[in-house]
Amino acid sequence: MASKEEKEAVHHHVLMVSFSAQGHINPLLKLGIRLVSKGLHVTLATTEVAQDRMFKSFAAAAATTTISSVSDIQLAFFSDGFDMDYDRKANLDHYMETLGKVGPINLSKLIQQHYHDKQKKLCCIISNPFVPWVADVAVEHGIPCAMLWIQPCSLFTIYYRFYNNLNQFPTLEKPDLTVELPGLPILNPQDLPSFVLPSNPFGSLPKLFIELFSNMKKHNWVLANSFLELEKEAIDSMSELCPIRPVGPLVPPSLLGQDHENLFDVGIQLRKPEDSCLEWLSNQADSSVIYVSFGSIIDLSAKEMEAIATALKNSKRPFLWVVKKPEFPTADKSGEIPQGFFEETKKQGLIVSWCPQTKVLAHPAIACFITHCGWNSMLETISAGVPVIAYPQWSDQPTNAMLVSDVFKIGSRLGTNEDGVVNSEEVEKCIEEIIHGVKSEEYKKNAMELKLAAREAVAGGGSSDRNIQLFVEEIIGS
Repeated sequence: MASKEEKEAVHHHVLMVSFSAQGHINPLLKLGIRLVSKGLHVTLATTEVAQDRMFKSFAAAAATTTISSVSDIQLAFFSDGFDMDYDRKANLDHYMETLGKVGPINLSKLIQQHYHDKQKKLCCIISNPFVPWVADVAVEHGIPCAMLWIQPCSLFTIYYRFYNNLNQFPTLEKPDLTVELPGLPILNPQDLPSFVLPSNPFGSLPKLFIELFSNMKKHNWVLANSFLELEKEAIDSMSELCPIRPVGPLVPPSLLGQDHENLFDVGIQLRKPEDSCLEWLSNQADSSVIYVSFGSIIDLSAKEMEAIATALKNSKRPFLWVVKKPEFPTADKSGEIPQGFFEETKKQGLIVSWCPQTKVLAHPAIACFITHCGWNSMLETISAGVPVIAYPQWSDQPTNAMLVSDVFKIGSRLGTNEDGVVNSEEVEKCIEEIIHGVKSEEYKKNAMELKLAAREAVAGGGSSDRNIQLFVEEIIGS
């Protein structure tokens, strides 16, 4: 039996493994900082393409950051089986299938290489939902495994019940079927994540979730980037089936009033933000600016861009609109600003290619946020106390939009016409409603209450802080 001194000499390590996407890596990095603050040693492993395309630019932007670490989190990389110049978006199904075969082999080699020292006890591996094969690697090496769920707990409830055939969902024969699940409002088809609908065009992602939810028993813990006070009913509804522990919101500490507690703001961005927008915001009146951004992946169609542009111009309110430069310009002008709009509105608003979103949301000039409802953006919005106009596109976003309007009640969801398109009149109506409508004060009040609840959850002794502490105690004792 090891002596007390020998036990104390052992360094307890956690290995986090992420799919190589910005929105997947960042929540794990923020969880890693929380674990480091509790005395653990943490390494984040992802594929080499992330090293080549994300962390190199990140390291170049921060003089104190190297490619081998981010703050107190060590970095490790493994091959996904493809060359660096391979277009991983061109055939997502093929890429995910190959990663599922090559990833376990190369991750296993990485574990053998880094954790052969007896003084470095690898006490847990934490995966995320898009690398479900990590659980098999953990079992193979006899290491306890946790998963960080990076979408709302409400989505975990939906997917768990769908992939385990516990409830009825829409089918090709019954496409308009409504869904009733414990802990959630009645869900119409437009409220469901796109992957559970019969119209879903992606083959690899449903396969990935089937693998994930059929292997849930391989996970000793399911953690979630959410907090109890935000989704209590959905979390409670899973207590008997598959408990999920919220440890979030995993957002920059500055949004949570914790920038004085030596918690580093870690994260990577694929694009360089234009900080000049903060100076522009400082010249605007409080609660006056409409902020518009659709994340790092989505490009709206030309018709959708026209609707947004017309509504912003007609609102006669100042706006900050993030319009990414398309990686590959298309003939249909998707993702591009309508011709003449910049000149017509240059005294009214500001258009940037990317912005420091958390600083923007925390700025007193922001009145509301028109967003695609990606979960990372949603948590940043909630933590900043900003009302929302929801413009969902795919994946979990339709459900997140339903949560905004029907559960959190911090904003409204844009309605579509018979062709499934949002027109400019609808956007104008929602802007007016959220700023001066009959529910505008309710939206602001609810947003501020959730902002305070988020801060209390992550503060010492709060619901999320307690869950992290319990997790740390359990993995050290395992």
